[in-house]
Amino acid sequence: MNTLVDRLGLSMPRLKPLTVPLVIILILAMMILPLPTLLLDVLFTFNIAVAMLVLLVTVYTVKPLDFAAFPSILLLTTLMRLSLNVASTRVVLMNGHTGPEAAGKVIESFGHFVVGGNFAVGLVVFIVLVVINFVVITKGAGRIAEVSARFTLDAMPGKQMAIDADLNAGLIGEADARRRRTEVTEEAQFFGSMDGASKFVRGDAIAGILILVVNIIGGLAIGIIAHDLPLAVAARNYVLLAIGDGLVAQIPALVISTAAALIVTRVGKEEDVGAQLTNQLFSTPNALTITAGILLMLGMVPGMPHTPFLLLGGGCAVLGWHLRKKAALVKESTAAEPPPAPENQEASWDDIVPVDMLALEVGYRLIPLVDTRQDGDLLRRIRAIRKRFAQDAGFLPALVHIRDNLELKPNGYRILLKGVVVGEGESVHGMFLAIDPGQASVALVGTKTHDPAFGLPAVWIESAMREQAQIGGHTVVDASTVVATHINQLMQNHSAALLGRQEVQSLLEHFGKNGGKLIEDLVPKLLPVATLQKVLQNLLEEGVGIRDLRTILETLAEHAARTQDAIELTARVRVALGAAITQQQFGHANELPVMVFDPELEKLLAQAASGGVFALEPGLADTLSREVQQAVRAQELRGEPTVLLAPDGLRQALARLLRRGLPQLRILAHSEIPDNRAIRVTTLVGAPS
Repeated sequence: MNTLVDRLGLSMPRLKPLTVPLVIILILAMMILPLPTLLLDVLFTFNIAVAMLVLLVTVYTVKPLDFAAFPSILLLTTLMRLSLNVASTRVVLMNGHTGPEAAGKVIESFGHFVVGGNFAVGLVVFIVLVVINFVVITKGAGRIAEVSARFTLDAMPGKQMAIDADLNAGLIGEADARRRRTEVTEEAQFFGSMDGASKFVRGDAIAGILILVVNIIGGLAIGIIAHDLPLAVAARNYVLLAIGDGLVAQIPALVISTAAALIVTRVGKEEDVGAQLTNQLFSTPNALTITAGILLMLGMVPGMPHTPFLLLGGGCAVLGWHLRKKAALVKESTAAEPPPAPENQEASWDDIVPVDMLALEVGYRLIPLVDTRQDGDLLRRIRAIRKRFAQDAGFLPALVHIRDNLELKPNGYRILLKGVVVGEGESVHGMFLAIDPGQASVALVGTKTHDPAFGLPAVWIESAMREQAQIGGHTVVDASTVVATHINQLMQNHSAALLGRQEVQSLLEHFGKNGGKLIEDLVPKLLPVATLQKVLQNLLEEGVGIRDLRTILETLAEHAARTQDAIELTARVRVALGAAITQQQFGHANELPVMVFDPELEKLLAQAASGGVFALEPGLADTLSREVQQAVRAQELRGEPTVLLAPDGLRQALARLLRRGLPQLRILAHSEIPDNRAIRVTTLVGAPS
């Protein structure tokens, strides 16, 4: 037999994909093709067996997703019952005049044995079953499935964020995160499918009532008119057959509805239904004892049936006594054990939660921006920002940990660096921010605000006004871009703070793959890691990338034997990186438009720095800041780089003095300008007007 199956190419793995299509085709064929009574008996028995199997599988299911195929099974069993109803209706109406056995032994047995051959009793029993199925079980299960689907969908963004937070924190791997995301999605799809599938069962109950009415009316009409049967005989034959047919279909339907109700009312994921009921219903001896007392008292009331009340009361009393004795034994065994060591209530190192290097907190309305299931692309943009930052700055920054914060405004967000808020703003999901770069010619209707990253005037507009805003000279960006741009700007501004000791070690390890000898000669033989970190941070604070680590390390190796001062070493490194710094500010232009100090002011500044400490009088410092600000504004109006050229001995001190008020200003020393570049003075800072 196996050889024949193999020759025909019908091995089990190949038959599995064909199983469901074949079953559906056979079910539909039952509605069209006439079936013999023997086959009807087999199919009705099979329908009852399938219903019992589904119910038992549901009882032993630990969590709903373990039986994820239930909605499809619910549809197939409903379709099979309706097909059997159609097939049996055909047989009842065609052969019902021959007697109650015309539609097979199963229908006859249900018509005679279950309802005692009395069609009035059978009709009442059928109606009661339909009411129980339709009004009680199916309606309740459908409502639970509907509410569960709604709550599951509402909770999806929070669950996705929790998974992403665990992944970013390193608590789980990519495979676990992917599996948990799949479970969250499948859970939402399951309850949504159950919400819809419950409508099949309700429709099946209504169809059962209609089929019963049609069978009774049609059978009586056919029996009396077509076969000249007396009314009593026709009623006995056709009504009993119709009721038997209805009961054969409604009992499996009731079983399947019970299974659906069980699976959607599950709470907890550790035990099946039987274990939950046993552990929770019979876990309180006092409840059983009180129940036993009430039953025994009712059994002794005159006129009451004494036997059942006394028997059940005695059973509850015995069970309660047994549970109480079992609990006492457990308590004694626990008391006999040595007492556990007293719990340490003192604080421990485990109570300390590390502060995230870089974190993003969002209000609940911005959760879709970081939820990939809702087409949120902020996570992808942040990954691109980190990659671009690594290429520009020369090191890989820490991961951006994202979490929701209900204390924020619904559309609010804030960015934290080492637990300290360094930036915050608002972004409206589904709308666009039209930013006025200073040249916009069209006034827009919307919510006026400012760009969080640069402080430019802006307006939140609907998507329909996007094209109009772009034509009017506005820069239009979506909500994700607003947050991503703000994060990028803050990362650039705080790049020095992002370079911690761990990042320096990772940077050295990465560079050591090709330049290990240079690192061995420098760190820590000539220069401590702390000093190297300070030099790199000094460069980053002034916007100088550290991608050319080879030049930096070679320069430090050359001068570290003579000095360990980070400021002086930074100045030496800047001179070595002069060509790169100049190109970063001016591009490939041969002529460099720069601002310089008036000779008199420069001489005054040099005198202030002659004692080794750069000390300016408050009035002179204010005047200097004001003059530089005016020069910077003039330089920006001309569209030229805001670069101030200063003597080597003043560059570092001036950078510290002017950095706070003019973050866009770059101060270069004379020695940092390559010999092949020409200098063109655009402004004399401090020159008499």
